[in-house]
Amino acid sequence: MKYCRFQVGGRPQYGLVETVAGREEITRLLVNAPEDSNGDMEDVPTRRVEPVPLAEATLLAPVRPSKIVCVGRNYREHAAELGHDVPVEPLIFLKPPSALLAPGGEIRRPNISQRVDHEGELGVVVAKTCYKVRPDEDVRPYILGYTCVNDVTARDLQEKDGQWTRAKGFDTFCPVGPVVSDEVDPWAGVTVETRVNGEVRQRGSTVDFIFALDVVIRIAVHDAFPRRFDFDRHAFRRRSARVWRCGRGECPGGRRSQESGGGRVMDPRGLVVLAGIQSNQF
Repeated sequence: MKYCRFQVGGRPQYGLVETVAGREEITRLLVNAPEDSNGDMEDVPTRRVEPVPLAEATLLAPVRPSKIVCVGRNYREHAAELGHDVPVEPLIFLKPPSALLAPGGEIRRPNISQRVDHEGELGVVVAKTCYKVRPDEDVRPYILGYTCVNDVTARDLQEKDGQWTRAKGFDTFCPVGPVVSDEVDPWAGVTVETRVNGEVRQRGSTVDFIFALDVVIRIAVHDAFPRRFDFDRHAFRRRSARVWRCGRGECPGGRRSQESGGGRVMDPRGLVVLAGIQSNQF
């Protein structure tokens, strides 16, 4: 299943996306938001609508995350490209929900940065509340789908600050979409590719992750707060770039456990973003 979020009569709606005669169309409206489905999208009621070509719809970010949990340097080539050691455990950081940008939106470059990079990534949308996932537990039931994400980064500020909040947290620095899909399998290998003005700038595969997806989910849930996955393509108006990436989710503030071991609760509004392939300027 694939779905998107778009404007209908000035109001945001979720729509079912299907391929009809070789092109993707929004064929039905989802009556309830996917994040309220508890991972069971088959039971989400739908309503008929006049089909709308996806390419002609006014698209919004397909996720509404309360938190965006990201994993840095999860590709060996990306770590080597930046001159960094390969991490011994997943490197977790956050992007604020205010950084979200709809497909086709314009990324605003901050005046204080002289180098802004794109990082095409896979996004995972969390399906239902999860907490302290066991080492032998299958993480797939917690995943609603996958999406495309662009982890836009002010690289010079990242190097200057030593931590990543400012460099990755500017408004418009997290384009997501256009759709969330459960029709891909990152464990089998999903190619993540970024194009700028039609030129391929990044290409990688999820089989090249340093830390496998299930490892990342367990650590993100325990230490932070992940939620859902999406798979999207973005076309940027300024120096138009297309980015395929997965990730989207939300989670209304985790609560600290009183049990031994601590940890966090992850709800269905969390988005996990899985490391850039490599960094390139727009």
